[in-house]
Amino acid sequence: MRRFLLLYATQRGQAKAIAEEISEQAVSHGFSADLHCVSESEKYDLKTETGPLVMVVSTTGTGDPPDTARKFVKEIHNKTLPTDFFAHLRYGLLGLGDSEYTYFCNGGKVIDKRLQELGAQHFYDTGHADDCVGLELVVEPWIDGLWAALTKHFTSLGGQEDMSGALPRASDAPSSTAVEPELLHIQSQVELLRLEDEGKGDSELREQNETNRSQLSRIEDFDSSLVHSVPPLSQTSLSIPAAPPEYLEVHLQECLDQEGNQASVPSVDPIFQVPILKAVQLTTNDAVKTTLLLELDISKIEFSHQPGDSFNVICPNSDSEVENLLQRLQLADKRAHRVNLRIKTDTKKKGAAVPQHVPEGSSLQFILTWCLEIRAVPKKAFLRALGDHTSSAPEKRRLQELCSKQGAADYNRFIRDANVCLLDLLHAFPSCQPPLSLLLEHLPKLQPRPYSCASSSLRHPDKLHFVFNIIEFPSNTTAASLRKGVCTGWLATLVAPFLQPNSDVSDADSGDTLAPEIPISPRATNSFHLPDDPSAPIIMVGPGTGVAPFVGFLQHREKLQEQHPDGNFGAMWLFFGCRHKDRDYLFREDLRHFLKTGVLTHLKVSFSRDTVPEEEEAPAKYVQDNLQRHSQQVARILLQENGYIYVCGDAKNMAKDVNDALVEILSREAGADKLEAMKTLATLKQEKRYLQDIWS
Repeated sequence: MRRFLLLYATQRGQAKAIAEEISEQAVSHGFSADLHCVSESEKYDLKTETGPLVMVVSTTGTGDPPDTARKFVKEIHNKTLPTDFFAHLRYGLLGLGDSEYTYFCNGGKVIDKRLQELGAQHFYDTGHADDCVGLELVVEPWIDGLWAALTKHFTSLGGQEDMSGALPRASDAPSSTAVEPELLHIQSQVELLRLEDEGKGDSELREQNETNRSQLSRIEDFDSSLVHSVPPLSQTSLSIPAAPPEYLEVHLQECLDQEGNQASVPSVDPIFQVPILKAVQLTTNDAVKTTLLLELDISKIEFSHQPGDSFNVICPNSDSEVENLLQRLQLADKRAHRVNLRIKTDTKKKGAAVPQHVPEGSSLQFILTWCLEIRAVPKKAFLRALGDHTSSAPEKRRLQELCSKQGAADYNRFIRDANVCLLDLLHAFPSCQPPLSLLLEHLPKLQPRPYSCASSSLRHPDKLHFVFNIIEFPSNTTAASLRKGVCTGWLATLVAPFLQPNSDVSDADSGDTLAPEIPISPRATNSFHLPDDPSAPIIMVGPGTGVAPFVGFLQHREKLQEQHPDGNFGAMWLFFGCRHKDRDYLFREDLRHFLKTGVLTHLKVSFSRDTVPEEEEAPAKYVQDNLQRHSQQVARILLQENGYIYVCGDAKNMAKDVNDALVEILSREAGADKLEAMKTLATLKQEKRYLQDIWS
């Protein structure tokens, strides 16, 4: 078996899952993958590595390598390393990213560029997979091509055995022969029509021609759906992935000692339970989105923070969805049982291990509530495995279609883009009865949700504010119902009994009910902070809840100016945007106060949905429009006054539009072409004067 080193750098498990898929496929192609997380530096040594290197690298934040790769990236960027340090290394790299973000796949690009600077050479072209359109569109063909590239690499070394038969043809891929009877009938009708059209049919065929064509026309008019496909997909032979090897044994143990059945959420960071002191609705009831501000009491914990920092809220899954899942799996009567896991002795999964995010001996209810992302969009490998536990032939066929190469478009449309989750699939495919072990093997860890600090510890010592929209989107199981975001829905339900404008939870009319508590944890520090030099001018761009960290900035600056009345403080510009002036203008009174006191020197607000009388000048519609209206001042601050610009909010539209506006502004005001303006922005980012805190 020809060995290659396989490293992954992951943030939320995506790169790890892909690397594991590569490792599992390697054996059937005559290779052996030495698989490690890039952080496990004690298990590999690139300085002495003789085999080819394959890397799968994700991207986090606004273009940063994942946390697991921080040490690795720092080490390879040591300026004392010679340019031939990795001259012996041959590698292929697959980067994962999301083109909704400005710095697409930058985590992989940073490592790729540095490896080449140190003398390493590609044996296989770099792939950049885009989660915006579907990672599998690049991941699957990249993996398919990897085996030929590895074969060529080993063959070029000489003395290798002939491996010409190691690469299977596409026709060798597993396929499904389970076809719905109605579809078999359609196929036969298609064949009859083909024979008739070619003049090979008999008179009976010709006489039935119009009837058959009419039937086909009506059938093809039916649109495809999650549970139903149409020709040509419904008639084609499928290339489906090999079934992922099962590797967990699950034993449910009745627990008589309920106290002994309590568990905690596994975390590398400390987790603190903190009370909610205040819950305020910042929007009117007729606003498009409902926005809440929560004030947390952090007086009894060690939790230092500064404006621009973010923190994690550890949230549970919806109680009703957990209950539905237990009922659907026929495990409701075992909700309090302890779940004991061990590795199957005969598993074919290389490096199989019990998931670290499932605490040992926890109850089934606790695991489904706090440990597993039951809302996760199922990967194709999960669909493939679910198909093996589906008894209905038509349902099994449809699941195989959705995980096949031929069904990629349907997967994107009906699974990925529709945010379908496991519960949706189990309702849509009633004959699917997966064992609990399959869920534990395929459902990822329930991730904490990050939120920006919306307050300054100078202004609010021992308190922490944050702001969020209650996310709502259509449910895939009930057309008439809306499904709330996992975390925002939980928080909204938690504070609903106490939600009154500017009222303390403890003072609300709630009887003897104590203030609810939520678990939070710190996040790694970032660069989204006020400049070290307070005299530097800053531009803040934050529509909607993106204004949250800037409220903290302004609170902090106000206290500093009070403490240092003779200090030299730079100008502060805020570009804020919302839909309606009277419905969702967040922190309106606070911002007017900061403007009145001179802490905020310029406030530019845009309203995207308000209409104005024809005789009045229309205000800017979006924050990027306001930036354009003040392009001379923006360019002067960034190009001449050594200023900073901060952008916070939606990555999909706003951050891209703001970036494009900045390119236009710098190009126009500096008299440079677009490429030079883009280079200038890149330089500002490197100098940490163009900072983003954005999300999709």
